[in-house]
Amino acid sequence: MLETIASLTLNPTIDTSYVVESMAHTHKMRALEEHYDPGGGGINVARVLVRLGGSARCHYLSGGATGVALDGLLDQHQLVRVPTRIAGNTRIAVAALERQTGKEYRIVPPGPTVREAEWRECLDRLAEINCRYFVASGSLPPGVPDDFYVHAGRIAQARGARLVLDSSGRGLKATLAAGGVHLVKPSLGELTQFIGRELPDDAAIAQAAGGIVAQGLAEIVAVTLGHRGALVTTAGQTWRLPAIPITAASAVGAGDSFLAAMIFALAQGEPVEEAARLGLAAGAAAVLSPGTGLAHPGDIHRLRAMI
Repeated sequence: MLETIASLTLNPTIDTSYVVESMAHTHKMRALEEHYDPGGGGINVARVLVRLGGSARCHYLSGGATGVALDGLLDQHQLVRVPTRIAGNTRIAVAALERQTGKEYRIVPPGPTVREAEWRECLDRLAEINCRYFVASGSLPPGVPDDFYVHAGRIAQARGARLVLDSSGRGLKATLAAGGVHLVKPSLGELTQFIGRELPDDAAIAQAAGGIVAQGLAEIVAVTLGHRGALVTTAGQTWRLPAIPITAASAVGAGDSFLAAMIFALAQGEPVEEAARLGLAAGAAAVLSPGTGLAHPGDIHRLRAMI
């Protein structure tokens, strides 16, 4: 069966979220709530896309006792998984919400160093994919070469999939520079870093995104702007979508939820503008509640009607 997406997460996480009354150094803080989810860019995209009714297969690196725990969390979410075993331990990320102030504190480790034999085995496993969109999402862990997503994307494209990119730093720079990307979703900070200059207003952002399209590096550029909304550009068209007025309780997973909903809509044959609107609603839905629960369909559709 042709799946909606295959996602690749080279640096996955066990996302641990807590709620405490107040933060204090030295003293033991008792958690009022705790929750554990499988995380990392591609896994998060798959979680939301499946909730919306799509189908997904998660390719990811998994190592140590924490890797076994990650496998179990993916099974709990009923996600089809294709792990590549590595020697290093899968990382654990922590988000703690301080109820007294409403502030959220996040700790994200760099992740394990990946050996050459391990990342090459991961590439080999991608020869099995059978999907419409291949989502390369998340940071490159130590040991993985800058052009890894370029090679992964070419394997996927040879299998008939469209390459979707959501990365930062060296992963974004090398992959986007190689061209052939169908959809890239940088944040404003990531786009600024890629372009190499400040983008102070919408006109500058649109010009930068339009330049990426004009050079043939990507067909669609969707720039997420946090509390300001999003800007989406294709050849000859740009849409500026203002943010939906909500009270955010978290900053976790908004970009991944945006991307998942946008891909889902595109796979249903929706035009780019409508796909971006659904993405914006999903990004807003993801931050309504604290923790790592991501966006849920009821909230997505309710917020979509507000745009």
